[in-house]
Amino acid sequence: MDNQQFTFDAIAVIGLGYVGLPLSVALGKKYKVIGLDIDESRIESLTKGVDTTLQCTPEEIQSTQALAFSHTLSDIKHCSIFIITVPTPVDALKQPDLRPLLKATEMVGSILKKGDLVIYESTVYPGCTEEDCVPVLEKVSGLKFNQDFFCGYSPERINPGDKINTLTKIIKVTSGSTPETANKVDALYASIITAGTHKAPNIKVAEAAKSIENAQRDINISFVNELALIFDKMNIDTQDVLAAAATKWNFLPFKPGLVGGHCIGVDPYYLAHKATSLGYDPQVILSGRHVNDQMSAFVTNKVVQLLIANKVQLKAAKVLLLGVTFKEHCPDIRNSKAFEIYHLLEQQGLEVFAFDPFANAAEVLEKHQIKLTNELTTYDAIVLTVAHDFFKSLNFANLKASSQTVIYDTKSFLDKSIITARL
Repeated sequence: MDNQQFTFDAIAVIGLGYVGLPLSVALGKKYKVIGLDIDESRIESLTKGVDTTLQCTPEEIQSTQALAFSHTLSDIKHCSIFIITVPTPVDALKQPDLRPLLKATEMVGSILKKGDLVIYESTVYPGCTEEDCVPVLEKVSGLKFNQDFFCGYSPERINPGDKINTLTKIIKVTSGSTPETANKVDALYASIITAGTHKAPNIKVAEAAKSIENAQRDINISFVNELALIFDKMNIDTQDVLAAAATKWNFLPFKPGLVGGHCIGVDPYYLAHKATSLGYDPQVILSGRHVNDQMSAFVTNKVVQLLIANKVQLKAAKVLLLGVTFKEHCPDIRNSKAFEIYHLLEQQGLEVFAFDPFANAAEVLEKHQIKLTNELTTYDAIVLTVAHDFFKSLNFANLKASSQTVIYDTKSFLDKSIITARL
């Protein structure tokens, strides 16, 4: 598609988290962009070039002359393209929580004008854009869908903490509510995505493609997690088994581990919710969730068993968790399984400490009532829960309270010679 067939006026990106900020920066290199976020402190930091999510450097943010930030809705009312990139979590019952998405939709609807384009990037179930969001846009704006305004969907594929597979280097799936809109959405993203785009035939297909990406990964990880549970009972090192199996050319190289975060641990519930609403009881999708949700308890029990085997008194034992973010080199603590392990170990009567150079200590204290430690002493057990490269520089010999100290590696990250066991 010839990108010159379209002109793109002012663009608004609503939601400046792990997805919205990199998108705003990339678009801001070519177009006039205003990034909107209701968090005033976030806007204040970004205006100074500081990104607390560590997705963008100060140089990247401040070198983008056409990019501005605001927390005021009226500042984006002149825009003709609105890209919504807010979170789509699940509630306590593992049901889709569309409140942030619908709130953002209401905000855009209140300033929507004839000819405007609204593009969604938030992960949703197939049909959500047209069945849940469009009616809100119509009701609030008083405009008619596909006559007065149009919609697109281009699912985000941001990998937090990954400095190699960045936004512009990942193929972007695009779609639109009409053929002309689909071409316009595709042209917009094609102008900034060097890896290219894939134009889906309609919005539902694009939504479905995103919903299965993380569900597939969740299921694959759950398979090797289940193997780890089985092989543990056989006293077999799962990593040794996987290394042997990987010598076959078509063996998929997944590893066991803790599955948290705001994508893999959440998105399968969106697809399952939609399936259930249509009268189909999904069997495979949620089986992965069932296995992966067991892993925090498994790790906790394993550490306790190892301490008992080493004749360490549990009531007096000190345990250090290395890492509380949901993945390496990333400050995001959403849905991190490290917190489950922390509290489960406490319930066993252990004194638990947590150390993470990436996590925001104030946020951890506010959301989980856990005070991160900055002073590393000696411990009866050390549990590596996140594979921050920084942890490889630690002197584990100095962290051991005795020769009986347990070092358990949930990421198969540390040298095998210094650990007691690994997942």
